[in-house]
Amino acid sequence: MRGTLNFARDDAAPLLADGRPAAGVVLIGNIGGSLWQPFVRWRESAPDRGGADPLDHWSKVVIGEIARAHGATAYFPSDPPWQPFQQWAMRAEGLRPSPLGILIHPRFGLWHGYRGALAFDSALPEGGARSAAHPCDSCVEKPCVSACPAGALERLHFDVGRCRGHLATEAGRRGCLTHACLSRDACPIGQDFRYPPDQLHFHMAALHL
Repeated sequence: MRGTLNFARDDAAPLLADGRPAAGVVLIGNIGGSLWQPFVRWRESAPDRGGADPLDHWSKVVIGEIARAHGATAYFPSDPPWQPFQQWAMRAEGLRPSPLGILIHPRFGLWHGYRGALAFDSALPEGGARSAAHPCDSCVEKPCVSACPAGALERLHFDVGRCRGHLATEAGRRGCLTHACLSRDACPIGQDFRYPPDQLHFHMAALHL
């Protein structure tokens, strides 16, 4: 459980399975490589190794079972209607985006994610710590910017086109696609929570260039 968020009356609350607006959501996600070994064990036992999008499939199996057990409606970042997961996370945990666009956590850095959310018809107890500090504000050297071989962060804003263009080159394939995003890896925050090599390779291999 990453945090909880209750919706005010004027919020654009998501709809529950029965069509009523949700009163609150619980965000479910990973910290570092916490999900990797359970996911790998599940995938190895699956007849089709989880299909075309195995991590999304596994997340839906696990979180969907919890939703059914607690009478909740489950939402996933990969499914329409697209829910504003990053906005929910910023409100629930007080996080803000890094130059890469990934929300940066003061302890976990860039090594965390959100796999789903559970919505309920009543307000929820507040859960999870809200961060008041934004690590990027006190980072003077900005190693994430200088580490990017594509120069995609020169204006402290992630240029998706430059990044994808670089990844399509031989240098990009030998660099970031093989060893994972060099900018993400250069961030000094949360290095103890860095994803294991197999998980990094899995995410990079999933990119469709």
